Amino acid sequence: MAQIKKRGGRVTPKGTRPGERNLEHHDPSHVHGTSDVAASSRYTPHVPQYKKQSPQWVPVLMFALLGVGALVILFYYLGFVPGGRNNWYLLTGLASVLGGLYTATKYH
Repeated sequence: MAQIKKRGGRVTPKGTRPGERNLEHHDPSHVHGTSDVAASSRYTPHVPQYKKQSPQWVPVLMFALLGVGALVILFYYLGFVPGGRNNWYLLTGLASVLGGLYTATKYH
């Protein structure tokens, strides 16, 4: 009958022996570092409350651009645009909708 060789990995932490008890591995500060946090040399000032609020015209512009863009595209497909169907109407409507979406990202 052939002998079966067992292959296995390390079961004890590196640098220790199986019968040796090493307490520093059970100390959380040894594994994760010290719990002391050094003070930073940089100063970050607080953002004032008035800077966090957008002006009143931002949401007005956002809804106006979204509405105008949607109406231009709708009127194009319904055939209510002057001068016949032209792709510039679609481009204008899409640019207005995208401008409204961009304005929405700047609203606080």
